[in-house]
Amino acid sequence: MERIRLGVNVDHVASVRQSRGTKYPDPVFAAFLAEQGGADQITVHLREDRRHIQERDLEILRRTVATALNLEMAVAEEILDIACRVKPDMVTLVPEKRQELTTERGLGTAEEGVLAPAVARIKDGGIKISLFIDPEPEAVRSAHRLEVDQVEIHTGFFADAPEDRRAAELERIKAACSEGGSLGLAVAAGHGLDYVNTRAICHLPEVEELNIGHSIIARALFVGMESAVRELVNLMAEGFAER
Repeated sequence: MERIRLGVNVDHVASVRQSRGTKYPDPVFAAFLAEQGGADQITVHLREDRRHIQERDLEILRRTVATALNLEMAVAEEILDIACRVKPDMVTLVPEKRQELTTERGLGTAEEGVLAPAVARIKDGGIKISLFIDPEPEAVRSAHRLEVDQVEIHTGFFADAPEDRRAAELERIKAACSEGGSLGLAVAAGHGLDYVNTRAICHLPEVEELNIGHSIIARALFVGMESAVRELVNLMAEGFAER
């Protein structure tokens, strides 16, 4: 591995569009600019309530993304049908509830029975499968039992932790990443990462991919999408070199 891959989540571009019911700003064009800035993957979350990304966005992105398309989704029959029809490069299964502002936690062992049929269906469709999981070794082992291709470790607890808890939360992530590596799983990470806390995650030897959205879109308001992505790609390269 020469460097850590960056998946850029463009959901919040669609959030701005949906807030006024306009046709702009366009998450598809944002994805194009992100790739121009060095993104290795475009990530979108098609929620059941369609609060940001719409089915049409996903269909156009499937035709236009030049790198890889990662679809985040809950285990819902309607969304499974869409995923199997559109065929993104990867599906990342995530927990979802209507009242949350953003994904609050990762999947755990309690969901294993519910996840198994969805994982099998996605794999049968020839699509790679990842699980967004809490930073717990047992959650990693559960994912391994489901024979997924990748785990994405939830970094939100670390990102939101007060200073006196941050080191402990980082240790939880380290343990989960180490377990994933020992089981032969590809290891990604994401949620709440920004231009300050990302470097610490880049130091973890098992991490191959980061998925980041909100902080990039926020930075893009001031410097543009290409520059915002390029800055983070460079920051990640520096963190990778420090391993």
